[in-house]
Amino acid sequence: MKWNPFLHGGGAEVTHIPVHADSAAQIAQVLLRMQYQQMRHSGCQLPDLADVEFRCHSQNGEDGILLYIFSLIGTPTRKSVEICAGHGLECNTANLIINHGWQGLLVDGSQSNIDSAKAFYGAHPNTGLNPPTLARAWVTAENVNDIISSHGFAGEVDLFSLDVDGVDYWIWRAIDCMQPRVVVLEFNSVLGPDERLTIPYDPEFRLDFTKLPYKCGASLAAFAALGREKGYRLVGVQSLGFNAFFVRTGLGDGVLPERSPVECFARVERLRAYHPDWLQLMYADGQRWQTV
Repeated sequence: MKWNPFLHGGGAEVTHIPVHADSAAQIAQVLLRMQYQQMRHSGCQLPDLADVEFRCHSQNGEDGILLYIFSLIGTPTRKSVEICAGHGLECNTANLIINHGWQGLLVDGSQSNIDSAKAFYGAHPNTGLNPPTLARAWVTAENVNDIISSHGFAGEVDLFSLDVDGVDYWIWRAIDCMQPRVVVLEFNSVLGPDERLTIPYDPEFRLDFTKLPYKCGASLAAFAALGREKGYRLVGVQSLGFNAFFVRTGLGDGVLPERSPVECFARVERLRAYHPDWLQLMYADGQRWQTV
């Protein structure tokens, strides 16, 4: 089979680290939010997720998608939780914390990442007096609720972002202390749109980044099924095809319609390149997968 760059997945290296919040970017985002709200109220045709992507602090276009979603459904708590936030400068919640005044809990397993985040947010003029809560922890299905609750983020929050390159499915499944309105999850696109697959649960799982394709995480279909069980609908994926967005049922159903995994693969150019034969690569080297 010919090698295809699609099999690289989303990648794990940070290549862009923003250092200062741009006041012009803040103004532009306020204007964008007002425009999206006006479009909804006036009954205009709303854009697709692919049309609203932009990056200030996210790895790719997630900042734009999240601004769009929250413009349509509101932000009653302006609270966010991100697990595996890295150094906190380039993650899905940083833009909301820095440019929109959100309260955030950023969790990462690396002390050096936590130290970098503390230094950055402590010195930043927008967050120096009210930095996000930073916690070093190796997150598992057994301790995730305690981590969230002990740092004061149990109950209603606007956003939960999860990307541990491992047992993501099992961690989301275990969470019952927190009720996010929007969830962002990294899925493994090489598993395709149809099979409900995840790696078996292992609290000590660590991904081998030297082997491609990455054998970790869960399929989009597995997350979509779990989301429905937990009261969420899949509304789309970003254009690189590895982060999926879920909105709680009953919030903006008419303007953010549910998309099936098959539809998401058909709508995103990068995912349209998927071939079912690639699924067999995920079983190489004896890797086991569990149907859920």
